[in-house]
Amino acid sequence: MTVRLDAVDWKILDELQRDGRITNVELSRRVGISAPPCLRRVRALEEDGIIQSYRALLNEKLLGYDLMAFAMVHLKSQAEADLAEFQSRIADWPVVRSAWMLSGDVDFIMLCVARDLRTFQDFVLEMTAAPNVRNVKTALTLKQAKNAPVVPLEIGLPKI
Repeated sequence: MTVRLDAVDWKILDELQRDGRITNVELSRRVGISAPPCLRRVRALEEDGIIQSYRALLNEKLLGYDLMAFAMVHLKSQAEADLAEFQSRIADWPVVRSAWMLSGDVDFIMLCVARDLRTFQDFVLEMTAAPNVRNVKTALTLKQAKNAPVVPLEIGLPKI
């Protein structure tokens, strides 16, 4: 379901996606409206669920998390109950930071962050022992080539 937004709403979303800590005064200046209606629009976007939350992006390396990897899981069965059971397991694994259910040869892909290789290996052993897991393939990351906000608002962003 697509929500109807005007050009100012799109600009607000673009600015907040770039910097969630921007003040309302600065945000209103950038989008070209006064502060009170800007704040009302932001609150409406939050209430409508378009803005889901605000987060701080942390530097995992500076915090001692030296390993980032992807784990690709192929299940033995793709029955709805088996997919749901595996998905509920994902919620209990703190190493898994985000996960997607996919179509095709891989059923789930998970972004994992661990302090070291040993921690990640232990996690992979736990995951492969889970019921219904056929196999797991992993890929350690070498470096991040891009880290953009999830929604590509710059594509077709209405002009104000």
